[in-house]
Amino acid sequence: MAENSIIDWDKLSLIHPPVMGRQDLRDVKKAIDGTFRDFTRANGEWIESIFDPLKWFLLWLEDLFLATPWPLFMLAAGGLAYLGSRSWKLAVGTMAALLLIGWFDMWEDTMTTLAMVSVATILCIVIGIPIGIWMSRSDRVQAMIVPVLDLMQTIPAFVYLIPVVMLLGIGKAPALLAVLVYAIPPIVRLTNLGIRLVDKEVLEAADAFGSSSRERLLQVQMPLALPNIFAGVNQTIMMALGMVVIAAMIGGSGLGTPVLRAISNQYLALGVFNGLAIVSIAIVFDRVSQAYGKRLQKHREGGHGV
Repeated sequence: MAENSIIDWDKLSLIHPPVMGRQDLRDVKKAIDGTFRDFTRANGEWIESIFDPLKWFLLWLEDLFLATPWPLFMLAAGGLAYLGSRSWKLAVGTMAALLLIGWFDMWEDTMTTLAMVSVATILCIVIGIPIGIWMSRSDRVQAMIVPVLDLMQTIPAFVYLIPVVMLLGIGKAPALLAVLVYAIPPIVRLTNLGIRLVDKEVLEAADAFGSSSRERLLQVQMPLALPNIFAGVNQTIMMALGMVVIAAMIGGSGLGTPVLRAISNQYLALGVFNGLAIVSIAIVFDRVSQAYGKRLQKHREGGHGV
C-alpha cells in the first residue's frame, strides 16, 4: 500500500506541478508580453511606415481592377488564360466564371481578392526565388532556412496573426503580411529543389565552356528549373487564396468578409456563393499555371509547346 501511495503521489506531482513552478511560468509569460508590448509601442509607427508602399500598391491595383469596365476585364482575363494555357475552353471558362461572379453581385469583393492575391504572389516571387537560389548554393544556408519554412507551414495562422496585429493594427497591410508569411514557403522550397535537380553533367558542360557562376545560374540552372519554380508559384497562389478568409478577420476585406459575415449570422447562401467564387478563382489560377508549366517543360525538352 505504501508503495502504491508513493506512485500515486508521483503521478499527482506530474499532473499538478508545484505552485512555484506555475508562478515562474506566469512571470515568464508576463515578461514576454511586456517586452513585446513595449517594443510595439516604441517601434510600431516606423515598422508600419515600411509597409506604406505595399499598401499604396495594393490600393492602386484594387482601384484599377474596380475602375476597369467588367466586359474589358473579362476579355483581358480570358486572353491571359489563353496565353497561359493555349486552351480556348479554359479561356471561355474563365470568362464564364467571372460573368457568374458579377451576376451574383460579388464583383467588387472578387476584384479586392484578386488584387490581394496578385500583390501577395508578386511579393512571394520577388522574395522567395532569391531565397531559394541562396539555399541551393549552400547546404549550410539550406539547413538554417528549412526549419524556418517548416515553422511557417505548421504554425496555425491565428497564432502569427497576434504579433502582426499588435505591430501593424487592423488593415490591408497586416492582412497582406499574413498572406505573405503563409504563402511563401512553397516557392522557396521548389526553387531550391529545381536548381538542385539540374543534371551535374549539364553544369560540367557549362563550366567547360567557361561560363561564370552568374551565367551558369541565369542561362543554365534557372531555365532548367523553371517547371519546378512555376509549380511553386502555383502552390503559392493556392495558399494565398486559402488565406483570404482568415486575412479578412484583420481587415483584408474581399470575398473573405462576406464568408465571415455568413458564419456569424448563419447566412448559408451568402457563405456558399462567396466560397464558390473563391473556388472558381482558385481553379482558374491552378489550371492556367499548371498548363503553362507543362508547356514550359515541353519546350525545355525540345518540343513545340510554345
